[in-house]
Amino acid sequence: MKVLLMEDDIILSEIITEYLESLEYDVTAVYDGLEAEDLVYAQKFDLLLLDVNVPSLNGFEFLKSFRTTGDKTPSIFITSLHNSEDVLEGFEAGCDDYIKKPFDLIELKARIDNIKRHFHIDEKQEYKISDEINYHFSTQTILIKDELHKLPKKEAQILEYFLKDLAQTISTDELISNIWSYEDAPTHATIRTYIKNLRKLLGEATITTIKGVGYRFNI
Repeated sequence: MKVLLMEDDIILSEIITEYLESLEYDVTAVYDGLEAEDLVYAQKFDLLLLDVNVPSLNGFEFLKSFRTTGDKTPSIFITSLHNSEDVLEGFEAGCDDYIKKPFDLIELKARIDNIKRHFHIDEKQEYKISDEINYHFSTQTILIKDELHKLPKKEAQILEYFLKDLAQTISTDELISNIWSYEDAPTHATIRTYIKNLRKLLGEATITTIKGVGYRFNI
C-alpha cells in the first residue's frame, strides 16, 4: 500500500512513517502542500494522510483542488483543528476520514484498515462477479469456470476501480485521473480498448457504455 504523508511536524512525521513502515506500507513523507501537490500529479498513491496547517498550501486547499481533477484517492486528515466547523470543512474538501490530534497510532491503524476495506485496497480475497466469474485481487486474475486469466496491470486496475463504485456511471476522465499519473495519461481510444478487452472476458453486458457520459459496471 503506497501512502503519501503530509505532516510538517518532523518528529510526528517520523513516528508515523516508522509505524506505517513497520506495517509494511510504502510511505512518502512531505512537509508542505506544494510538494504534496507535485507528487500526486507525478505518482499514484493508495492513501493520502494530510495535516491541515502546513506551509505553502494548507491541507484543505490542497485536497479541494486535487478533487477537482476527478481523483478519488482515499484521504484522511490528521489535524489539531477540533471544531465542528473544521471537521465539516475537511469533509467538504473531499476527505474520507478525519482524525483529531493527539491520537494513538492504533487508532490510525484502525482508520486505515477501514479505508482499505471500503476501497478494496490490498485485498487478499476474491470478488464474486457472477456465478461463474470470480476476480482475485491479490493475483489480479479472473477465474471463469475452471479457466484462469491473468489481467494486464491497467485492465486489472480499471476492473478494481469499477468494483469500488458498483452501479455508478464512471467517466473516461475519472478512470484516467484515478489510475494514471498526469504525465502518463492515455488517450480515450486506449481506454476503449481496455474496456473492450474486459468485455471479451466478462461478457458484453457486464460493462455498459452510457453515451456521452462514461461506463457502468453491472452485476
